[in-house]
Amino acid sequence: MATGHRQLTQGFLMKQRRLGTLSVPAIGLGCMGMSAFYGATDEREAVATIHRALDLGCTFLDTAEMYGPFTNEELIGKAIEGRRDDVLLATKFGVGTPDNPGLDGSPKNVRRAIEGSLRRLRTDHVDLYYLHRVDPHTPIEETVGAMAELIREGKVEGIGLSEASAQTLRRAHSIHPITALQTEYSLWTRHVEDEILPTCRSLGIGFVAYSPLGRGFLADRFASADEIAPDDVRAHNPRFQGENFELNKRLTAKVRLIAEQKGCSPAQLALAWLLAQGKDIVPIPGTKRRTYLQENLAAADVELTVEDLTSIDAQLPAAAGDRYPAAALGTIDH
Repeated sequence: MATGHRQLTQGFLMKQRRLGTLSVPAIGLGCMGMSAFYGATDEREAVATIHRALDLGCTFLDTAEMYGPFTNEELIGKAIEGRRDDVLLATKFGVGTPDNPGLDGSPKNVRRAIEGSLRRLRTDHVDLYYLHRVDPHTPIEETVGAMAELIREGKVEGIGLSEASAQTLRRAHSIHPITALQTEYSLWTRHVEDEILPTCRSLGIGFVAYSPLGRGFLADRFASADEIAPDDVRAHNPRFQGENFELNKRLTAKVRLIAEQKGCSPAQLALAWLLAQGKDIVPIPGTKRRTYLQENLAAADVELTVEDLTSIDAQLPAAAGDRYPAAALGTIDH
C-alpha cells in the first residue's frame, strides 16, 4: 500500500447514494473473487470480510449465479444468515452455467434463475436483479417483462442490466423502469462517458461501476505479470499481457504519484475519482480480504478538487489493450 494510505476514521459512517428507488452505500462490495476467477480462495476470510463490510455500513453486496458457478451465492447466503435485513442484495442471471450454457434472457430462464438464486442466498427476495449479459436471441422487452413479473410477486425490488448499450437501455426502460446499469468503468476504462452514462442520466437510471480498480491494476497490486497465477483470469486478459502490461505499469506509476500527493493509496484515488463523476455512480470494488475492504471504503473520505480532477484527466490515458479477451468481448451488447 502507498505510504499515504487513508485510514478509516473513528466513527466512520458510509455515505449513501441512490440507484433509482434504492438507497445504497456510496461504495459496495463485489463478491465474485471470493469464490472464483482470481486465484486461491479462503471461505473463512471471505465470510469475515462480508461481516466486516456490514459492520462498516457497506451493505450493498454484488454476486451472480455464474460466479463459481453458484458457489458465490451460497457463500453470501451463509454469511448473511441472521442479518438479511441489514443487506442490499444484488445478483445476476443470464450468463452460461453448466446446466444452461450460453446467454439466456428468455422468460423461462428468468423464472428458473431467480428460484435458484433465492434458494442459494437463503432469502425470499433480492433487492436488485440484473440481466448479466443481453441475450441477442431474446428481445429485451420479453426479458424485462418477465423480470417485472418478479417485482409484482415480491421476489425482486428493482431490476437492472449489465453491459447493455444505450439503445437497449431505452428499449428496456420503456417496458419497466430500470433501477441500475452495471458496467465496467474506471480511470482507465471510460467508454461509457460518450453515450451510455448520459443515457442512464436522461432516464434516471443509476450506474454501478464494476472493476473500478482495473482488476487490481489501478491499485498497484502487480509489479510483474509473472505474479499472476495461471488459474487467474487476469493471466488471459489483454491488459495484463506482454507489452500492454508494461505500458499499463507506466499508467499505474502516475496513479501512484498523484495518490501520494493526495495522501491516499492508488486504490483510494481510483475510487474517489469515480465517486466524483456523479452522485448517481456507485463503485463495487471486489476484494477477498478485510484489509483491502477497509482501504477501499476509506476512499469515501478522499476529497478531490476540480483542479485534481482536471490534472488526473490530463495525465492518465486509456489502458493499453482490450478490457476482455475476444470471446468475452463478443458477449457484450453494442
